[in-house]
Amino acid sequence: MKIDVRHASHPDAVRGYDTQTLRRHFLVERPFQAGEISLVYSHYDRMVIGGATPLEESLVLTAPKAVGQETFLAERELAALNIGGAGRIVVDGMAYALSKYDCLYVGRGVRDLRFESADATSPAKFYLVSTPAHASHPAVLLTRDKARHLAPGDAATANRRSIYQYVHPEVCQSCQLTLGFTMLEPGSVWNTMPSHTHDRRMEAYLYFDLDADQRVFHFMGEPQETRHMVVANEQAIISPPWSIHSGAGTKNYSFIWAMAGDNKNFTDMDHIAIADLR
Repeated sequence: MKIDVRHASHPDAVRGYDTQTLRRHFLVERPFQAGEISLVYSHYDRMVIGGATPLEESLVLTAPKAVGQETFLAERELAALNIGGAGRIVVDGMAYALSKYDCLYVGRGVRDLRFESADATSPAKFYLVSTPAHASHPAVLLTRDKARHLAPGDAATANRRSIYQYVHPEVCQSCQLTLGFTMLEPGSVWNTMPSHTHDRRMEAYLYFDLDADQRVFHFMGEPQETRHMVVANEQAIISPPWSIHSGAGTKNYSFIWAMAGDNKNFTDMDHIAIADLR
């Protein structure tokens, strides 16, 4: 298992970051590596993101030094959303089968967590998000038909999309983690515009279902000091609480969003008018 530790950056410092520095602090370029678990530990709300891509052998989630516990989930919760082939997650001996777009929530205290692919030639790709937890909640298998579904947007503003809320107070109990994914319709390219911030919690994005020759332009930074990163398929973004998080693709795409922080209230955000962005 590999883990990279990313420290928090003050917005005053980010104003001076060049492209390479911005990408080094906030972009996760290879979360999915064949036959491995690859993680990034962010000091924003202690969120861990990454990927598990099992082949012939199962992959076991162990506790790296950054977590500081005997087991990874001793004081954490986790959600795993599969964006690849069929697979299984084994939770303390209990196996859960996950197809593409299925998600498994795993609560604090689980000691043995294993990831498997049904077929190594078409491996599962489990996107992992973990946050500190103060209580234990049972494991829940979440499919798209169980998720809370929203369909906002308009073709005129190129942002028609479906939002599937998986780890959400109305769907699945958690401590602080919330997670779901958004799928843009063909002809739509914008996400989260008009943009917003929520200084009480950070967010992470994983862009996927994007053609190899296409890109998403992810916008971040303070509302009056925006920056952008060009993001490829299956790359992730760490979004600080003080930053906007918005994107436009050269084609439609999907992205997994996950949040952690003071609350799970989706309406707790500070909206920014498009005319006020700089």
